[in-house]
Amino acid sequence: MLESFKRFFATTPPSGPDWRDMQDWAKQKGLTFKRAREDEGFVLDGLIDGKPWRLEWGPPQRPYIEGRELRIRMELKLPSEMQMLVLSRPLMEQLERQTFEQFTEGTQTQIDTSTPEEMRWLVMYPKVDMGRLRALRPRFGAVAWNVHTGLAWVDGPLGQQLERAAGTLLQGDPPFVLMTLRGRCYLRVRLIDPDPRAIAGAIAVFEAAVAQAQALVSAAGDAREWPTTGSTAWQNLGTDDKP
Repeated sequence: MLESFKRFFATTPPSGPDWRDMQDWAKQKGLTFKRAREDEGFVLDGLIDGKPWRLEWGPPQRPYIEGRELRIRMELKLPSEMQMLVLSRPLMEQLERQTFEQFTEGTQTQIDTSTPEEMRWLVMYPKVDMGRLRALRPRFGAVAWNVHTGLAWVDGPLGQQLERAAGTLLQGDPPFVLMTLRGRCYLRVRLIDPDPRAIAGAIAVFEAAVAQAQALVSAAGDAREWPTTGSTAWQNLGTDDKP
């Protein structure tokens, strides 16, 4: 009887969601797949030009995203003037309303560091004029410390990837954020059901954002230190290893 129980437990598959399709796809793409603690999601680690990036899918870290969230980050050591933010237009309008209500009509008189950068930057930085980007302007908005740099970031390969994503990953205008902050690049989007196609689409947008940001740095020939803004843009989903 004891031997029967041993054989049963030895062959019982691990509990939790079945992400074999994601695992197989990640392996095919040369990515490392890990389940998050308590099976709340998963983590993918990869490289772009030899530099590490991390993708996490799981519970959202922002109140404006419901359900589940996909997020990607990468350290790039970008210069200080490259503080840029692109959002899905419905999310931009929603955060603008919330910011106005919170800091104009409410009792709070100033924006503190507990407020997400996405909201603070909508107040602090000017809007990027996307008038000439006819395919993007109905779907996306942008602000930047330097509006010329912000426009140069979106115009070109990144804009092309955003156009493609508008019909796939971003169909229906889910909450979407793409930003450069403290030298890093971040992507954040609502994604309820992860699958290889959606993950590949998000990575394609992220890779274009990284490449365009690096191209702008190379063109400027300047990589000064990134100034701290005081709050945390990312909290790890959590695996058994360190990021």
